[in-house]
Amino acid sequence: MAYAIVEDSGTQFKVQKDDVLEIDIRELYDGVATITFDKVLLVSNDAGVKIGQPTVQGASVTAKILGDTKADKIFVERFTRRKGFHRRVGHRQRYIAVKIESING
Repeated sequence: MAYAIVEDSGTQFKVQKDDVLEIDIRELYDGVATITFDKVLLVSNDAGVKIGQPTVQGASVTAKILGDTKADKIFVERFTRRKGFHRRVGHRQRYIAVKIESING
């Protein structure tokens, strides 16, 4: 089965056709149905393996946008003992869910 390793926002993903990924949210994705990943680091298919230096020329991965998702909420707590200092901050990361449609290259 063909797979590729792509880079998006400083994170590398190993992807195959019909995989569903959660990638970092973007400002300019409203109204766009697909995303194309141009930074393909490796492509493996029936013809063999192509390794880029740093990227494979002419290779791309196309993905369909499924919608927004959110990760679980994370709480960060800080305190100083015997001083009465307590701080609790929550964070919930937002993602875009995408489904890989094709690997070209």
